[in-house]
Amino acid sequence: MRKFLIVCLFVFGIGFALFNFKGLANQGEFNSIVLDFREDIPAAEIDKEVNLLYSKYNLAPRLNSEFSQVDNVYIAKGDRKTIAQLKKAGVGKFTEFIEPNYIYNTFEVPNDPDYGKQWNLRSINIESAWDETKGSGVTVAVIDTGISPIPDLKDTKFVKGYDFVNDKIEAYDDAGHGTHVAGTIAQSTNNNYGVAGIAYEASLMPLKVLGASGGGTVADIAEAIRYAADNQADVINMSLGGAGESQLLEDAINYAHSKGVLIIAAAGNSNQNSASYPARYPHVVGVAALDSVGIKAPYSNFGAGVDIAAPGGSEAGKILQETINPETGESIFEGYQGTSMAAPHVAGVAALVKAAGIKEPDEILNVLKQSSRAVKEDPLNHFGAGHLDAAAAVKLAVRGQITFRDFFRWLRDNGYLNPRFWVDGGTIMLLPKIGMVIGSYLLAFILRNYFPFAWSWSLLGGLTAGSSGLFFLRGLYIFDLPQWPFRVMGSSIPELGNTIQGSSALNPIFASVLIPFILVALFLGHKQWKWMAIGSALGVASCLAVSAVVSPSVMWLGSGVVAQGYLVVNALLCFGLAYLASKGEERTA
Repeated sequence: MRKFLIVCLFVFGIGFALFNFKGLANQGEFNSIVLDFREDIPAAEIDKEVNLLYSKYNLAPRLNSEFSQVDNVYIAKGDRKTIAQLKKAGVGKFTEFIEPNYIYNTFEVPNDPDYGKQWNLRSINIESAWDETKGSGVTVAVIDTGISPIPDLKDTKFVKGYDFVNDKIEAYDDAGHGTHVAGTIAQSTNNNYGVAGIAYEASLMPLKVLGASGGGTVADIAEAIRYAADNQADVINMSLGGAGESQLLEDAINYAHSKGVLIIAAAGNSNQNSASYPARYPHVVGVAALDSVGIKAPYSNFGAGVDIAAPGGSEAGKILQETINPETGESIFEGYQGTSMAAPHVAGVAALVKAAGIKEPDEILNVLKQSSRAVKEDPLNHFGAGHLDAAAAVKLAVRGQITFRDFFRWLRDNGYLNPRFWVDGGTIMLLPKIGMVIGSYLLAFILRNYFPFAWSWSLLGGLTAGSSGLFFLRGLYIFDLPQWPFRVMGSSIPELGNTIQGSSALNPIFASVLIPFILVALFLGHKQWKWMAIGSALGVASCLAVSAVVSPSVMWLGSGVVAQGYLVVNALLCFGLAYLASKGEERTA
């Protein structure tokens, strides 16, 4: 009965934590709401409902733009209280959904225009990619602050776009952000002026959804996505985002994906363990930022939602393109940094891959991922599949369909077929973890020869917790759930001191006899829990012994003989503790 109650409390606690975790989906700022009226409701009925909302709630819903007529998307001033009030009053029976019209923002970081070299293009091996294609025949939609006609976009091809902020055809930039992003994708190249772009023979579709302040609503963004999909865009770049999940936006993304459009978005600049929306959605490629030496940029988001990493710049080296000075409107060469700058690198390379013959968005994404330069140790998912590599992506695309031989070569080149990869690290240190589990059982068998006892769930639980934890959970990412519970459950007791920050060095306080000693002291007088404490001591002993041989890295002690000696001594102390705690027992477990 006691076991049942403990299990129930554990399940209830996990359920309560996840139920009450609001996550990124319910955060975010907005000052208007979206009412998506059902398509089967006659226009007259919608007009009647709109008039009722005005008279009863002082709301004045209006079509978001001329493109909203088909989907009956209305917006109105309101807040969370307004949404709750409308749903309670039964307005929801006329709508597909009522939700916040969240405001998403650009992701650029304050910058200085003193960096004159495009290290970012060389870091993705763009020169070799240009030997095969420059993106001709592909259209990239830039959903941003607009694009202004500047000298270094003079030779770049454009198709008709739209300004969803001001409801007009000319989607000119008044912030500089969108023009800069467009330059990374397709700045005019080989024109004896300025700088280069990645897919400079591709066409750009300017779609303005963000104002001069850098903010815009999900209603405008969703309409721009649908516009791009309906007007033959092949790739969409969104260097924008924020908190707050939107069904309207997700529906638009799914619609574009169903029409064969690859959608790319910036992961965000908060240095948080989650990509922002819309990068978090399925069917959106979330892009994290690298600095000029190829490590995670200090501002870049990471974790769930990150699919790949690309150059985004930092104070040590920014992304240089020609854009406009938002104060004067004049053209200027400016260095920006942010995941906003990383995303268009992926969009540009995606255009090259599409031009090389890969048609479907999922296939293009597979090429980008399989050709990326994988990072072997990435416990917090800083880089997704790895570093963007334009040359490798185009080469893989030109070869045509990805074969088993290509996949085998990719596994070999990235080290996955080398046994040392798994011994030295990998993602979960598979072989060492198995060794730790087996070692804990061997120590238990040795102890059993001295003090006979019966195997029990408490002993087995202690052996698992002390030696390896549920290690297969450590790299698990589930959208909109916090990742730390999986890392904690996937860690052994000695690893709990370094699991949150993702360090590979063991914390000497946890990687010692201290925790098993405390558990034995607490539960020595308990018939069942005593064996959990003894099992944890044996498990920790095995974990420390294997770590001393495979990876003797301890915080403050280094990774040499001192760290190795520390781990061995504590492993012996843990086994001795288990021996003393078992003394005098005869099948009481």
